[in-house]
Amino acid sequence: MEYRQLIRERYSVRKFSDQPVEDSQVAAILHAARTAPTAVNKQPQRILVLRNAESMAKLKDCTLYTFNAPVALIVCCRKDEAWVRPYDGDNSGVIDAAIVGTHIMLAAHDLGLGSTWVGHFDPTALRRSFNFPDNIEPVAIFPIGRPAPDAKPSPRHHSRRPLEETVVYDSF
Repeated sequence: MEYRQLIRERYSVRKFSDQPVEDSQVAAILHAARTAPTAVNKQPQRILVLRNAESMAKLKDCTLYTFNAPVALIVCCRKDEAWVRPYDGDNSGVIDAAIVGTHIMLAAHDLGLGSTWVGHFDPTALRRSFNFPDNIEPVAIFPIGRPAPDAKPSPRHHSRRPLEETVVYDSF
């Protein structure tokens, strides 16, 4: 798909069909995630792939927002591996994971699948349910699947502020 079309048509899918996601599609999405740029190419992201009914049921104990997807990717970071800005100690791990998440969403759409960014989850429950080591920080969950026939963008999806409200040139 042509890039401009891809970014224009992709939307947050919140209703999935019960069709399975093929392993080759998951692999393609993971490859796209792997190519995401990270600060100093440290690649601190870690991705937990949930692809069976038992794992998806456990995920429902951690968030209300699985949308009955057949697959979910939990994108995490290892802050101890991320680049740290020397001026103020800012850690890039969460930003790096967010860039990885964007690649995941765009790759899924390009494959005819849907996804959405889920930031509303209980990190303690997630850590406990999936045995996260202490150095792994969950950043976002991406339910993935084939959009249901009646899935559609949120009514606010196409609402965008004018550039004049969000862009400033040369100085604030």
